[in-house]
Amino acid sequence: MTDAADQTSPPEEKGAVAEFIEIIKTVAYALGIALVLRVLLFQPFTIPSASMEPNLYQGDYIIVSKFSYGWSKHSIPFSPPIIKGRIFGRAPTRGDIIVFKLPRDNRTDYIKRLIGMPGDKVQVRGGQVFINGKALPQKPLAPALVDTGYGFTQQVQRFEETNPEGRQYATQDFGPDSRGDNTGVYTVPAGCYFFMGDNRDNSADSRFDPGVSPFKDSACKWNYELDQYIGDEVGVGFVPAENLVGRAQIILLSWNAEASLFKPWTWFLNARPSRFFHVLK
Repeated sequence: MTDAADQTSPPEEKGAVAEFIEIIKTVAYALGIALVLRVLLFQPFTIPSASMEPNLYQGDYIIVSKFSYGWSKHSIPFSPPIIKGRIFGRAPTRGDIIVFKLPRDNRTDYIKRLIGMPGDKVQVRGGQVFINGKALPQKPLAPALVDTGYGFTQQVQRFEETNPEGRQYATQDFGPDSRGDNTGVYTVPAGCYFFMGDNRDNSADSRFDPGVSPFKDSACKWNYELDQYIGDEVGVGFVPAENLVGRAQIILLSWNAEASLFKPWTWFLNARPSRFFHVLK
């Protein structure tokens, strides 16, 4: 009788074990739901650079819809090769701001504006974009002073650009003869897209060499003769449809560069509330 009683766990211990198991299950369920939402619906991103100014600033915290163009392996964390092509794929619309995986490594997230569709011929002359031989109209806006990141500010010109679909958005330019302002003619391959940053003179994008060997198989073949116009700087090149992650929809929150996760007071002092809940176009 005594031995049997000693081998029976006290009710308090059983209750603690059961409670711990329930906590683990709850956490597992929550993580599973979060993963499903992240893969299928929405994913947050933080803007890391100035390449999309004046529409997106470094420190903007944006929400990207994952369902806008269907799903590929890049919709899943770490891009496991379990999906070929896209499921329920839908073509993006010219002018969309899109997050995609850099074709060179298929890991790094980039965000740019879609300029050229498959089959388009894209060229930049004097800082103005031409699509299939037609210039995109530019309406001058008030110039602005921007932080160069080198301890001084510089005046830049801004324009309202109108694409062939009639979508209008602001662009930023340091001058008509900067790098990438005069290019050859890019013919966008089938199944591929041409992207540019809105900050036209501070964006490594589809105007620049993708940085892969010409002997490597690629879904979007690059014409290396185009490098003669703007040098051998490495950028993005053409982007395969499979690499599209989602469409940027809204700036949820925003902080300037001085904000730090480890300095809670900067969460308030360096916030940019005027950019909170700003819908992107």
